Amino acid sequence: MDAFLSESDGDNRMPSYGRVAVAAVVGNEDGAHFVSSQLYQALNDVGFTIIANGVTYWAGEAMQSTNFVDIKEIPETVVSATRMLAANCVHLARLLKTTPYPGSR
Repeated sequence: MDAFLSESDGDNRMPSYGRVAVAAVVGNEDGAHFVSSQLYQALNDVGFTIIANGVTYWAGEAMQSTNFVDIKEIPETVVSATRMLAANCVHLARLLKTTPYPGSR
């Protein structure tokens, strides 16, 4: 992302303006919150738009060591959160394509 920090279009917007960002994180809940906060601050700094419910994560059972790749079935809470994330992402991307952010001319 640092590669385009000095780039802008004719309306003085970085190439990432009008782009939507989401994240999927695996880890403990505190870690997932920390990772998404750091990631989203960086994405916001360069102009990406973060959707509502823009992160989905699987934290596993409390005090257990089961890895996501080892579970037999994805929990419904993860499935529904990820579906909402995808729907919100598509919705916002369509809105931004139809009505982009104004420039700063």
